[in-house]
Amino acid sequence: MPPHPASIPIEELLKHCTIAKGRSQGPGGQHRNKVATHITITHKPTNTTAQAGERRSAAENQAVAISRLRHTLALTIRHPVPTGDARSELWKSRVQKNKIACSSKHTDYPSMLAEALDMLDACTHDPSKAALRLQCSSTQLLKLLAAHPPAFVLLNQNRSKQNLHPLKP
Repeated sequence: MPPHPASIPIEELLKHCTIAKGRSQGPGGQHRNKVATHITITHKPTNTTAQAGERRSAAENQAVAISRLRHTLALTIRHPVPTGDARSELWKSRVQKNKIACSSKHTDYPSMLAEALDMLDACTHDPSKAALRLQCSSTQLLKLLAAHPPAFVLLNQNRSKQNLHPLKP
């Protein structure tokens, strides 16, 4: 099974993307209006797009756009979870004594988020079952999702479709 797109190293991910530059509107003065610093990245296999233009540097905007793309891929793409121990090596290295050690600002976060959402999907959006399979506490799992509010919204939308009560972050 191929890896989740959010967990692919950035250099490899960019091989599957198109990057477009342009000018963005808003404050920033003459420099911002004259220089193409707005970046739009499109992941070709999924047609998922992310953009950034709030910084004055194209390199900074590209880094922000890549991060946004990885977060969006983590939210929108679901991968099947095999039976048995389905934890990735990254997950195993980041979970110690039932605690997940990964800041939402870290480059590993989108990969961890994708794995958590895949497992929740496989466990019919039951955090207790998913946490048991991921060998962490359900509190830690929900805390991981709460660090990126759209992920928590997605979980509650999926739970609502199954007539389950919404969870609080």
